[in-house]
Amino acid sequence: MAIIKPFRGVRPPKNLVEQIESRPYDVLNSEEARDEAGNNEKSLYHIIKPEINFDPGTSEYDARVYESAAENFDKFQKRGWLVQDDDEHYYIYAQTMNGKTQYGLVVGAYVNDYLNGVIKKHELTRRDKEEDRMKHVRVCNANIEPVFFAYPDNDVLDAIINKYAGTQPEYDFIAPIDGFRHQFWVLSDDADIAVITNEFSKMQSLYIADGHHRSAAAALVGAEKAKQNTNHTGKEEYNYFMAVCFQASQLTILDYNRVVKDLNGLTAEQFIEALKKNFEVTLIGEAEYRPKQLHEFSLYLDGKWYSLIAKSETYDDTDPIGVLDVDISSRLILDNILGIKDLRSDKRIDFVGGLRGLKELKRRVDNGEMRMALALYPVSMKQIMDIADSGKIMPPKATWFEPKLRSGLVIHKLQ
Repeated sequence: MAIIKPFRGVRPPKNLVEQIESRPYDVLNSEEARDEAGNNEKSLYHIIKPEINFDPGTSEYDARVYESAAENFDKFQKRGWLVQDDDEHYYIYAQTMNGKTQYGLVVGAYVNDYLNGVIKKHELTRRDKEEDRMKHVRVCNANIEPVFFAYPDNDVLDAIINKYAGTQPEYDFIAPIDGFRHQFWVLSDDADIAVITNEFSKMQSLYIADGHHRSAAAALVGAEKAKQNTNHTGKEEYNYFMAVCFQASQLTILDYNRVVKDLNGLTAEQFIEALKKNFEVTLIGEAEYRPKQLHEFSLYLDGKWYSLIAKSETYDDTDPIGVLDVDISSRLILDNILGIKDLRSDKRIDFVGGLRGLKELKRRVDNGEMRMALALYPVSMKQIMDIADSGKIMPPKATWFEPKLRSGLVIHKLQ
């Protein structure tokens, strides 16, 4: 069963939140972070992308860069740009995109729940990326950015969230980059806090939606600290890490599409003919075409859009992995026809999040950078949870959650 706790969040004063908040560290590169921070010394990028504090070209893995993160975290607190709450709280974080609002509970998630599988993952992590985030957590002695969890729908928690959602939020702003609304409430009522803790204790599982590397790093550093502490009791703050937990039915998963540099020596006609072995191929024309159902794909090639519908014998409905469109396309198109074996390392393929739309796929093919584009129907949250429950791992680049969590609204110290 899931164990959570409230915590004393470190947060910006209300009048500074829009100067401090930022996009997550892993959705932009160093130069984009440098541009977005500009002359704003209060930008969280000085902590989460601290290479911008050095000359352009400085490696984000330079030891000085990690030290700069800790120095800036300390500076932000000393200058009152970040202030720790006096008492332990849960928090509510709401995001509104295209008129739809999703409400998350910000909690301290239990390190051992990650280690023993109560907190379930659906993606593989890379050790180098884990170690990067572990260094950042160690040097700051804090979870600067939250991870993104889903939990099974719960009417009791929904009622508590709705009660606060009708009140004035602590923060309420439109983010300049994504144009989405972000709201934040502080839960101070002891009875509500107790109910939230109790309701989570009834849940068999929590599910990582986004932030697998941050989850792994936070849990591993917590376990590391427990091992190093000869007086460890299990009640220390490092036994928990910060997560924003959303009801599964509220989450929006967008398509995560593919663009490929060449046709593996085939002409366009040969490629289309090869597709017909496993797909019903229909020429749509020049008008943008988005897949309308599971097992349908959109192909953009030579200025034209095609519908590809996988033949029923090409997948197994009882296999939680084999039934996924990311697996079908990887096996039958990228591997069998185009010779792309490893989505993580092959330089012939790139990935485009659905928020950028079909126009971005068309643009990258039309300008000659890529030869063809493949648009997929989005994965469902049920599919993700079924795979996590089965103990299996999704193929790479399968999910794209929007909106992304903004960083800097609350931080969790490990002591």
